[in-house]
Amino acid sequence: MTIIKTAIAAIAATGIMTGAALAGGMGAKDIVDTAAANDDFETLVAAVQAAGLVETLKGEGPFTVFAPTDEAFAAIGTTVEELLKPENKDALTAVLTYHVVAGKVMSTDLVDDASVATVQGQNITIDLDNGAMVNDANVVTADIETSNGVIHVIDKVIVPEGIM
Repeated sequence: MTIIKTAIAAIAATGIMTGAALAGGMGAKDIVDTAAANDDFETLVAAVQAAGLVETLKGEGPFTVFAPTDEAFAAIGTTVEELLKPENKDALTAVLTYHVVAGKVMSTDLVDDASVATVQGQNITIDLDNGAMVNDANVVTADIETSNGVIHVIDKVIVPEGIM
């Protein structure tokens, strides 16, 4: 009888641990799939595809993405249509990678007035004085955890110097 109780306890413990691991993000979608599942990121997903960055952002990471909404892209007007053209792939890639920081940076990790290197190479500035901001974009939703990093939703497309 003791062997049966031990076996049942072991099976129950394994089930509990597996459930906890899945609840902790092990079964979460990656950055690209998370963005694709959100109706506010249709332009961002199209741009990531046009720039050939899907496999990179589906990679192991971790990455922190400051993700502009469709409304943010619309605010820059016809420039988006221009950027999505194949001949502008380098500029599009520069703009998109300017929104990505290596590592998983949660909102609680942000430091006021920090200058942070992006994957693109130039730095972005974090400002926490009046709510979280990245350069001049407001963080409207923070800490969307994914299997390979985190997404922070911003209300503006940030552009590196020398592009557009």
